[in-house]
Amino acid sequence: MKTSTPQGKSPQSERFRRGWQQLEAIDGEAGKQVINSLQAIAPDLARYVIEFPFGDIYARSGLDLKSREIATIAALTAMGNAQPQLKVHIQAALNVGCTREEILEVVMQMAVYAGFPAALNGMTVVKEVFAS
Repeated sequence: MKTSTPQGKSPQSERFRRGWQQLEAIDGEAGKQVINSLQAIAPDLARYVIEFPFGDIYARSGLDLKSREIATIAALTAMGNAQPQLKVHIQAALNVGCTREEILEVVMQMAVYAGFPAALNGMTVVKEVFAS
């Protein structure tokens, strides 16, 4: 099966190919949309997103994808200023087998460590994703 990459460009390295496969498996169409939205303005950033987090980090064997998405949701919720990315990763968590209850619990746990405003903002994003 031929891998579809941003704007029809062929992968330039094994790192890129590995990252693109991970991106497709985890984020599906939402991930592709993020990458394609970067192509016109910052194609190097699009490539970095594919190669580093997905090609290098998500492809590591130390954690399964479900655990990685739980950690990512916790971090993005705690940051409190990354709602678009949180939205993508909540959907990704569902894609890799997280339950709605697990996602809710992760965001609620962040009230203890990141504060109620961060958890409340995160829960707003959860509600949006669950509604779609």
